[in-house]
Amino acid sequence: MPQVLLLAAIGAGLLLVRRYLKKEQERVRAELQKAEEAMERRDIESSVALEEDPVTGVYRPKKPH
Repeated sequence: MPQVLLLAAIGAGLLLVRRYLKKEQERVRAELQKAEEAMERRDIESSVALEEDPVTGVYRPKKPH
């Protein structure tokens, strides 16, 4: 009988650990998603328009008019 109680306690402990790990995984996933979106916004906001130099064919930052 003590073996059954021990197995039940181990099973309950494993369920609690599994639940904790799943919540932690979701939290990390959400944090990574926010970081990826922030990086993408930063890249878009800091981009510079380019124009081709007709003589050399090299692209350079567009000059303000």
